[in-house]
Amino acid sequence: MLISEYYAVLGLPVNSSLEEIKKAYRKKARLYHPDINHDPGAKEKFILATEAYDFLIESHNRETIDEEDYFRIVEEWRKYRQDRSRQRAQYYARSSFERFRNSKYYKSTKILNISTIIFNFAIALMVLIFTIFGYILRLRNPLPEDKHPPVLAFILLLIISLILFSVALLSLKSWIDLNKKQKMKR
Repeated sequence: MLISEYYAVLGLPVNSSLEEIKKAYRKKARLYHPDINHDPGAKEKFILATEAYDFLIESHNRETIDEEDYFRIVEEWRKYRQDRSRQRAQYYARSSFERFRNSKYYKSTKILNISTIIFNFAIALMVLIFTIFGYILRLRNPLPEDKHPPVLAFILLLIISLILFSVALLSLKSWIDLNKKQKMKR
């Protein structure tokens, strides 16, 4: 980001005074703080305002900045942000699985896994039932132009239903194994 963009984030003209920067940041912080503003984009705006404030305060202390110093400051700031991001990522990577398992995200995926397994079984059962009943109805009430029952289509649909059942059984087995492993870890 350019220094002018940081000023724009705080809604200030370029080369504003230190007091104006602080006042604008306090205003933005009250407006976008996640504890006060529960909009989805408020947290990002708060982080961006804090980043702009930190950068402007850091660079404001230097009286005269030529182009070389400006690019050096921006590069130092970029490295600082990357290090900070790495530290955050390491923190989240080290967070315990227990905390993750108790989160809303994990519970919602667990429900989704169960519903997917049930849906797979339902689809496989429907294909099997419609295949068998369709073939029986076709044998009882053949079309006038059909002299031979469609055995090939019947066999293909049976194979498809068996494949769907096997996929559903494999997903059920993996879900059961995962739950066993989690219970053993406790």
